[in-house]
Parts: sequence; C-alpha cells; structure tokens
Amino acid sequence: MRNSLDIEGRPQDTRVVVAMSGGVDSSVTAALLKSQGYDVVGITLQLYDHGAATHRKGACCAGQDIHDARNVAERIGIPHYVLDYESRFRQSVIDNFAESYASGETPVPCIECNRSIKFRDLLATARELGASVLATGHYVASRALADGSRSLVCAADSDRDQSYFLFATTRDQLEYLRFPLGDMTKPEARELARRFGLEVADKHDSQDICFVPSGRYTDVIGRLRPNAIEPGEIVDLDGHVIGTHQGIIHFTVGQRRGLGIASGTPLYVVKLDAATRRVVVGPREALRMDRISLREVNWIGDGPLDRAVGSG
Repeated sequence: MRNSLDIEGRPQDTRVVVAMSGGVDSSVTAALLKSQGYDVVGITLQLYDHGAATHRKGACCAGQDIHDARNVAERIGIPHYVLDYESRFRQSVIDNFAESYASGETPVPCIECNRSIKFRDLLATARELGASVLATGHYVASRALADGSRSLVCAADSDRDQSYFLFATTRDQLEYLRFPLGDMTKPEARELARRFGLEVADKHDSQDICFVPSGRYTDVIGRLRPNAIEPGEIVDLDGHVIGTHQGIIHFTVGQRRGLGIASGTPLYVVKLDAATRRVVVGPREALRMDRISLREVNWIGDGPLDRAVGSG
C-alpha cells in the first residue's frame, strides 16, 4: 500500500482536500491521509435537491451521505465543509444527461460530473484553500513519469477499476489529483474503515443515478425533455413497421429485453433515430461494427495520438 502522495515536503506541511461523498471509499481516503500526517480538509458537494432521496438506499450524494461524511470528518478530526454546487450540477450534468437521452444516446452522467464538477470546479476550490492536491476515493492510480508528468493507470483491482469514468481527466488536472485507493481492493478498503472505526465501513455502494430519487431516470428526462417520451415506431432493418413504443428514452443500442415485439428470433436494438422517433431492431449480427467514430477524445498517453491509432 502506498503511503505517499508523491509530493515534496513533509506530510504535516501539506494540505490535502478530500472529496468526501459519504461513502466508504472517500471516507477511507480521508482517514488514511490523516493517519499519515497530512493536513486534510474534507469537502462534500450538495449537487441537487436531495430531500426525496435522503433515506433511499443505493443513492449517492443524498442527504444521508452528507450526514455520513460529516460524521466521518468529526471521527477522524478534520474540518469539513458542504458546498452548494446545485446550480452548476444542473447545468453541467443533469441538463446534458436529459439532452443526450433525447438525442438517442445512452449517457453516463458520472463521467460528466467528474469532468465538469469535481475535476474542474472542486479542483479550483481546493486550490483556493491552499491545498497541494485534491484526493478522491476513485479506484484508479496516478503514477509519476520520468519526465516529471503524471499518468493515469488502471486500478490494481480490475473488478473495481474506474479509469473509464475518468477518461476526460487532463494532464494538468493529473498534476493536482491523487487516488490513494488505486493499489487496494474493496475488501482492503473496508477493513481499513473498520480499523479507523468508521461507521460507514459496511455501507452499501451507490448504484443508482444520484439525481433520480425514484430510481426511474425516465421521469427526470420526461420532465426536462417532454419530446423524448413521445411515441414512435419500431422498425426492422428494411424500415418495415413491426411495433410501436412510448419514447426512445426507454431503449438503448444492444437492448434485447422489453421490446414488446413477438418474434421467432431474438431482436436487438440496432439504432435509435431521434429525428423520426424510430427504434430500429435487427438480429444480433446487425450489431457488429468494424468502424467507430469518436468525439471528445482526450489523449494523455506518450507520443502523438496519430501514432497510437494510425497503425491499427
């Protein structure tokens, strides 16, 4: 287990802001760094109106989580602040989430939250507080390279690796970010929580989208983008109508179950056409692709991107 944040100077002279969500991972991160002598400050973000989700199991960033984070901070003896980022979160994450679904995509809001909220706005706040680094409880690793820059590395525990959710992290941000749990497994993190006497040691992991209190994301999208729940047609690869649906937001490419179509062979969602509100279905073979178009590419590897993808 690493016991250093790879920064110069003594731990007691180094201020570290820890993003505390109220879960076991970020709580262990704060407790671990405090035990190593760092000047730790905990920050929890209030990202949405959490009243309806306060006591719902499986949600993150809810009112109970803020309470848990505050208790952990008190237990380990660090200052703790709750910052109201609700309006920023609505603009950067929730609105984009709804628009993406209405466009026939299947977004991952945690990616945008990390990019636009935690690693942009919160990172700026950490700097204003005089912190040398911002630490989180993500299962991913950051390594110092020979040239002095830092790399983003998959976690030691492949089952918990969260590097996918952090793909948009830039080189400049990596210089300021640290992930102390990158070399641990989840059971090891929970055992540390017990050793530190944290009440969240056995707390369930968050699983749902944090800003969907009912657990039904379609309710949120329908309220923000009513056109996304307008009915439409289900067609085969030749354009023949074989059924109807109650909104493209109920489907995602690759989906098999819940199509509401009787067929002698399994059918899968092959394409979502937001403009015509059509759901195109076909056999499994129709899902196979030999080309893919990427956007918002964030290259943080060695050498130019062209060399990495040009010889494939």
